[in-house]
Order: sequence, then C-alpha cells, then structure tokens
Amino acid sequence: MPTRDSAPRVVIILIAVLSLTSAAESQIALGSGPLVVDRSSHLVVMEYENWWGPKAVTFQGAAAMPFLQSADMKPVGGGYDSADPRVIQQHLTWFEHLGLDAAMIEVTNNVSCIFNSEWFIKKYLPNCTPSFRVSNRTIRNNTGNTYPAWTNLGTRLKLIPLLGGIDQDVLFKDIDGKTSLEKEIDYFGALMSRYPALNIIYKGKPLMVIYLGAAQDPNRQDNPLWFQIREFLKAHPEIESKYTFTMMAGFLDSQPGLWENPGVPTGPVQINPSYGFWSWVDRLNPTCTVQPFCPYYPSYNLVGSRVENFTASIATAGQNGWRCPSSNTMPPYCPDDALRYAPDGSSYVTFDAFMTYAQQLEPIFLFIHQFNEFGPPDEGFDANTDDDIEPANLWGNDLNVVRDQIKLYRKHVSDIADFPTGR
Repeated sequence: MPTRDSAPRVVIILIAVLSLTSAAESQIALGSGPLVVDRSSHLVVMEYENWWGPKAVTFQGAAAMPFLQSADMKPVGGGYDSADPRVIQQHLTWFEHLGLDAAMIEVTNNVSCIFNSEWFIKKYLPNCTPSFRVSNRTIRNNTGNTYPAWTNLGTRLKLIPLLGGIDQDVLFKDIDGKTSLEKEIDYFGALMSRYPALNIIYKGKPLMVIYLGAAQDPNRQDNPLWFQIREFLKAHPEIESKYTFTMMAGFLDSQPGLWENPGVPTGPVQINPSYGFWSWVDRLNPTCTVQPFCPYYPSYNLVGSRVENFTASIATAGQNGWRCPSSNTMPPYCPDDALRYAPDGSSYVTFDAFMTYAQQLEPIFLFIHQFNEFGPPDEGFDANTDDDIEPANLWGNDLNVVRDQIKLYRKHVSDIADFPTGR
C-alpha cells in the first residue's frame, strides 16, 4: 500500500492510465437515452456521495484521505471539492473503468433543513443553523450538479436519486402547504426531466429510491414512518403516477421481523414481499457467534421470480461498530466485524463472499457499497474497517479488485444486452 508521502506520484500515474482506458471505452457506446430496466436486466450500481467541499462536508477526521485533491480544500486540511470539474471527470472515468451501469446519488440527511422555509426551521428545526443549512444545501447542489456535469461528459452511465425518508419532519407541511419530501421529489424530478438520458426507467417510470434509515418497525399498527411515506405517496397520485418509488433501509440482516422466514439463517435472507425493502448495506459474517444476531447473511427482495435488489460491501461493521476495546485481537476489532482483507492481507475476502452470493442470486439491481462516503467515525479507523472504494492513502488503488469481480459477475449472468459496451 502507498504511504501518505507517496500518494501524489501514485495518483498521477493512476489518473493517466485510467483516463486513457476510459476514453477509449467510453467512445464505444455513449448512452443516447434512458436505460429501460425489466425483469431480464442485471444492473450494477455504485453508491456515490457528492457531498464534499469547503462549505459542506470535509474529510478531516475521516479514516482515509483520498488521492484526489482540490485547491479550494487546502484551507480546511485537504481533500477534494465535489464541484471540482476535474474530480467529477476522474470519478466518472473510474466508474466507466469499473464497468458500472449507474450511480446512486443521495441527499438523505436534513431534508427539511435543506428544502423548507425559515418559518419551518424556526418552528421545528432548532439545530438547523444558518451555517448548517448552507452546508447541507451545498451537498444538495453538488449532488444535483451530477446531472449537467455527466451530460456534458457524454457518459453512458445513468443516475438514481436516493431521497431522505429518515426524519418524521419530512412529512410535516411547510408554510406553502408542501412537505420537504415533496420538494425533494420536485427537485430531482426537474433534473430528471431536463436530463432524461441519465434516467433509469423501471416499471414504466423513472426510478427514485427513498432511504428509511437503519431500523424499521415492521408493525403497521404502530404507523411507522415508512408506512406513512407509503400512504402519503398513495394519497398523491400526481406524484406516484410520474415515478417508480422503492424504499431502501440499512442492516436488514438484523431485522428478522421484516424477513419472509424469520429464524436462524443459513444463507441470504428474503425480505417479506409486503415490505419490499431494498438494502443499502447488510452484514455478512457466517462464522460469528455474537448473540442474538449472528450469523449474519445479507438480504434480498423478490419481484415475481427474480431477485430485485442485492447489495455487496467491501467491509461491514458488527452490531457495536468496528472497534471493541475488550477484544483480544490487535487492532481490537469487534468479533462480528467483516473486514476488507483476509487475515494474511492477500484478498478482499468480504467483497469476494458478497459477490459469490450475487452470482447465485442474479439480482436485477446489484448495488456496490460504497465509493466515497469517508464518514467518521462509523466508517472505521483503518483499511480493514473502512468500506469505501475510491483510491485513498489507506489502501492505494484497489479499483481493479472491484472491476474483476464485476467482470466475473457479468460473465456469469451473460448480460450483454443490458451492458452496451459488451464488457
């Protein structure tokens, strides 16, 4: 692995090589229209965060520092600005190199703080300070900028917006009578209308996904937020008729109340179709013995006879996070962690295991968790416990590890029709 001192030379070589590769590949077939997905499709989608910038989220305190740097980030200790055209182009180059079909871009946190009025903020959101609001609106703007930026770069890749359904206030009406969830749908809907070639059409309409957070109450009688959102959409046919909405949640591996067959799993677990939740991230650790949750197997959702969604990860934390001081290991990893590397450091053992299940399940949407969240502290403290993929000082350039697994997956599903470049 490169050291912090060697990173600049490594990244210059890396960018040059991958830029040449992608430039040749991207000329093979540029996407001229939206991608229509049906039950015969096999898409590979990267989870991607365009949050970074001097007035938004910074990298300070994160476990890893990316190789890419922007001049306007130097005053805050380095990193890159997600609005930097060079960064946008390099990320796209890497995505094309990986052989992806799409990226999922997200504005899931602080949705009401971003989209609602000062009146609403004063009434409901005491923690939405002016500076906090500016930072979160910068995240929104950087994320939305992906549409014109990718269009100008002529990529065949598509975009899926991930909206925020975490906080109860997304369903509170603002002074104008609209909720922040409606306003976020309108925001991304306008971009999807203006740049339709970047859309994914699923079940006959452009696809949007709503993120619900980690833990979901399975009991509809409790009127949980996910159920409220579902009922809200039904009550607004002017919205539901325009888009296909799916719901995504975290760590479904540990929520047996949502499973089709609760009990001790022996393999990937099916989500009860009445919920239909997609997974943002799941744990995978068949050998752990921490009770009452182990062993961990990732979840999937069926639509008809097809697996609709499956998510593969580089590394996954245990129930109590990554680091357990009482552990006998050094570093003191938690006993139910699933680490990036095999014990001898020779392979991406966790990702390999996830992708083996992906080949068995052959989902319509295979998500890769994740490219560049770099968020302290829950993304870890070393390379083994950081679940990001973007080239960074802790692990160097391991993009080819991911690319090779995606190629093996595509070879298995023989999905040439849904992958225009034929790789």
